[in-house]
Amino acid sequence: MNTPINTSPGNLTDRVGLMVKRLRSDVPDCVAAGVIDMSTGMLLAVQTVDNHPAEVLDLLAAATLELFQGRNVVMIEDIWKERRGVHSDVHYFQEILVNSENLAHLFLRADSSDDMVVAVVCRKSANVGMLMAQARRIVRESGRL
Repeated sequence: MNTPINTSPGNLTDRVGLMVKRLRSDVPDCVAAGVIDMSTGMLLAVQTVDNHPAEVLDLLAAATLELFQGRNVVMIEDIWKERRGVHSDVHYFQEILVNSENLAHLFLRADSSDDMVVAVVCRKSANVGMLMAQARRIVRESGRL
C-alpha cells in the first residue's frame, strides 16, 4: 500500500519527487511524468522510461506554460468567466488531454496550487479513464505542493 504523499515528511522537492514516482508506477502504461511550476516555467521533477536531452524537457515545460497560461488561453478564460459572471483569479482550465500519434498526454493543475501542473504521458493504448482516475487520485493525495 502506498503512503499518501501529504503525510510524507520533507520539503517541496521531496514531495514532488515522490508524486512523480507514484505517477510513473501507478498510472497504467505511463512512460513519463513531471511537474511544472507555472510561476517560473521550470520543470521541478521528471521521470521517463527513456533518456531525453535537457532541451526537450525544457520545451515540455515551456509548452505546458503556453498551453495553460498563454496569452490567447488567458483571454478565452477571461471571456468565459465574464460571460458566466465569475469574479475569481482561479484558472478556468484545470485539465487538458492531448492525444498524439502514439501517446496520450494528460496535463492537470494540482488541487492545492494553480501554479503547479502535473504532466503524465502514457502509451495511446492506455485506458484514458484509468489514466485520468489514477492521475487525479495521486495528485489529490499529494496535498499541499
